[in-house]
Amino acid sequence: MRYGIVLFTSDRGITPADAAAAAEQAGFDAFYVPEHTHIPVVRAAAHPRTGDASLPDDRYLRTLDPWVALATAASVTSRITLSTAVALPAEHHPITLAKTLASLDHLSGGRVSLGVGFGWNTDEMAHHGVPANKRRTVLREHLDAMRALWSEEEASFAGQFVNFGPSWSWPKPVQKRIPVILGAAGTEQSFTWLAKNADGWLTTPTEDSLGAKIELLRRIWRERERQGSPDIVALAGRHDAAQLAQWAELGVTEAVFGLPDRDADDVRAYLTRLAGKLGIEGAR
Repeated sequence: MRYGIVLFTSDRGITPADAAAAAEQAGFDAFYVPEHTHIPVVRAAAHPRTGDASLPDDRYLRTLDPWVALATAASVTSRITLSTAVALPAEHHPITLAKTLASLDHLSGGRVSLGVGFGWNTDEMAHHGVPANKRRTVLREHLDAMRALWSEEEASFAGQFVNFGPSWSWPKPVQKRIPVILGAAGTEQSFTWLAKNADGWLTTPTEDSLGAKIELLRRIWRERERQGSPDIVALAGRHDAAQLAQWAELGVTEAVFGLPDRDADDVRAYLTRLAGKLGIEGAR
C-alpha cells in the first residue's frame, strides 16, 4: 500500500513546493492538492460535512490554483506522483485543461494523475455554466474530450456540452493514459459512472463500511468488463495502525493523510513523525 499526502493549499502556511519536497524526502509516494475556483457568498448548496451552507475551513476561500501548485511541486521533486483531491474539470474548458495537464505530465516526467469530483458546490458550478443536474455528463464529456486531445494526432469531439473539429495539440502526456480517480461517496451510482469513465476511487473523508463498498465497486467493475482492478485511494485521519492494516487486507492501494495548517517547520516535523509511524524510508 502506497502512502500519500494532501495539502489543503492556501495563501498562508507551507507552500506546495516545500510540502511536496518534504513529503518526497520523507518517503511518501503521492502529493495531492484540492481545487475551488471561488466560493459564492450566497449558496444553496450544503457542504457534505456541515450539512448546511457553512464551511468547515476558511481555506475553501483561499485555495491556490491546483495546476500552478503542482507545477511548482514538480520543479522541486523527481519521484513523488502529483494529483488532485479533488479537481473540478467541469469548471474548465477541456481544450485548455488538456493542454495544461499534458504540459504538467510532460515536464514532470509522467508523474500526473487526476483526482476528479462532480462538485458538491452546485452554486460554484453554476457560475461556470454547469447545470446541477448535468454535472456527471459535463465531467464525462470533458474527460473524453481531453483524452482525445491527449491520444489522437488530429483530435475532434462532438457532444452535448463540448464540440470542436479536427485539431492538433501537443505535447502529449508522457503516460499512455493519465489515471483518473473519482472522489465521491461509495454508492452504486458513483461506481457505475466510475467503471465507465475512471480508473479508481478516492473515498470521502467520512466514508464508512469500506469493505462492502470496495466489494460493490469491484463487482460493478467486472460487470462493465474492465480489465485489472480499480485503484482505491483512502483518505485517512490520524495515524491508526489497525485501520491501515485492515485497509491493506481490503486491497486499498493508497492511504492519504492531510497536512496540518501550520508553518513550514511544523509541517516538516509532522511529516517526519508520520513517516516514522508508517515505517517508510525517507528519500527512497
